[in-house]
Amino acid sequence: MASIVEFMHALGHYNFLQSALIAAIMVGIMSGIIGSFIILRGMSLMGDAISHSVLPGVAVAYMLGVNLLIGATVFGVIAALLIGFVAANSKLKNDTAIGIVFSAFFALGFILISMAESSTNLHHILFGNVLAVSDKDLVSTVIVLAIVILFVVTLFKELQITSFDEVFAKSYGLNTSIIHYGLMIILTLVTVSALQTVGIILIVAMLITPAATAFLWTNRLVYMLALSSTIGAIASIIGLYLSYTMNWASGPAIVLVAAIIFLLSFIIAPKQGFITKLGVKNVKED
Repeated sequence: MASIVEFMHALGHYNFLQSALIAAIMVGIMSGIIGSFIILRGMSLMGDAISHSVLPGVAVAYMLGVNLLIGATVFGVIAALLIGFVAANSKLKNDTAIGIVFSAFFALGFILISMAESSTNLHHILFGNVLAVSDKDLVSTVIVLAIVILFVVTLFKELQITSFDEVFAKSYGLNTSIIHYGLMIILTLVTVSALQTVGIILIVAMLITPAATAFLWTNRLVYMLALSSTIGAIASIIGLYLSYTMNWASGPAIVLVAAIIFLLSFIIAPKQGFITKLGVKNVKED
């Protein structure tokens, strides 16, 4: 296992490692930002569904030779609309509709990917390979990060209101459906950007874990966004180091680091940590 000094030395000499680090940090930031709204809106399962439902879009875009973002966005929006349609026009609850739609899309994606590519590339799609990020991937990631930041800054008040009280948002005159599907589109863009870094299977973990960790530390949305994006970036940096030095798949390495940070926060967070709650419980019992 290479030391940190050796890793820093390699970082200064290899362009592919520099590109991987930049891409990983940007994915960590955008995942933390969007993930915050996903968990506040109670949409973790929906986020999982959309992140998996883009797989056939990625396959179709690859087969047609078009930008992966286009194919993923189209299939992500179709999945979101189909989930809403099934839930609204049947006795099935929303989580059941989500399970059916995302499973079907994911299965279709597997078939299309296996037709279009080799098992090696399928492995990279599923688990990520940030060390193979290209200049084109890097440019796409920069664009998506800019879109994410612009979307959140422009619609921050609307996102905040709809995330905490959708009923009040409707009475306030906000079109919650447009905001919802706008967020789904942004989620699909983030998903495709994260494909190269963490892979499609673990994208939802990168969306949820840093945001959930930040939620343990603060109740203010602005601080939560800043903290979750910071945690996502830190997990990406450490995960990249482990991926490079130990020859691990980048996705599992990054997600594992994020999970460890969550575990530590779950134990020691000053307001919502396990130790704090245990202490409060003991005081009440006394």
